Amino acid sequence: MGPTASGKTAFSVEWAERLGTDVISVDSALVYRRLDIGSAKPDAATLARAPHRLIDLREPHEPYSAADFARDARVAMDGLSAQGRVPLLVGGTGLYFKALFEGLSELPASDPAVRAALQRELAQRGLAALHDDLRRLDPVAGARIKPGDTQRTLRALEVQRISGRTLTDWHAEGKATPTFPYRVLTLVLAPASREVLHGRIESRFHAMLAAGFLDEVRALRADPRLHPDLPAIRAVGYRQAWAHLDGDTDRAAFVDAGMAATRHLAKRQLTWLRGLRHALWFDPSAERDRLDAVMRGFLGLR
Repeated sequence: MGPTASGKTAFSVEWAERLGTDVISVDSALVYRRLDIGSAKPDAATLARAPHRLIDLREPHEPYSAADFARDARVAMDGLSAQGRVPLLVGGTGLYFKALFEGLSELPASDPAVRAALQRELAQRGLAALHDDLRRLDPVAGARIKPGDTQRTLRALEVQRISGRTLTDWHAEGKATPTFPYRVLTLVLAPASREVLHGRIESRFHAMLAAGFLDEVRALRADPRLHPDLPAIRAVGYRQAWAHLDGDTDRAAFVDAGMAATRHLAKRQLTWLRGLRHALWFDPSAERDRLDAVMRGFLGLR
């Protein structure tokens, strides 16, 4: 685990090669096809060294939930384990890890008709009016979900319309916790210096731009099924690029906004990671020998 741009991929690819195993991606942006440059998806050379599972699973307009991930990850883990290989999970999406290890509330499945009706209301009435509806119907969820969070606002209203019960009521029933049969070593890779991490974020963002990130977003914008409220397009970097291509910002402001959003994502990830009780933290550059030793010890390798 670790914040964005912390060096997780480089470390995991080396260990996947050593172990003769695949990387199981735990990243909510990498599940989408055509989100390649801006999501820092592993390139062909990297995938040839270490095949990655759970990437390119959906088109950007198609839904993919944490529950979907938990199911797919268990299938991948069980398959690797049956072959005598070590499942190696790598990523920074905390909700995905949480869903896999702890389970999630058993919420009603999405209903295309209800979701389409909500999308029509969103276009006609606006997000603020729908969020007001949520606060009236479910004050707890309305206070927790930010007024600008389209995805979660629509999902909370969808759950209420499908089941006749609020999202808060569903959460109060607790989680469906699956039996998790694996012994887990949880490693957090994070540079000890915030300045180093921010420097890595800045360098990577400029490298994405040089690799054609804006052209990638232009191609996405040509797909009539895509719009800025989709979870895929709300991913860090993509949202800012879409707004820039809409003419909302000049290039300099877009670059600043993209890097600021990425730094904020890293801060949120680090906050979540600090709440993990059994995680071991390492600076992947300064503590590589100790990091490798912990891996060898856990796996019983010399």
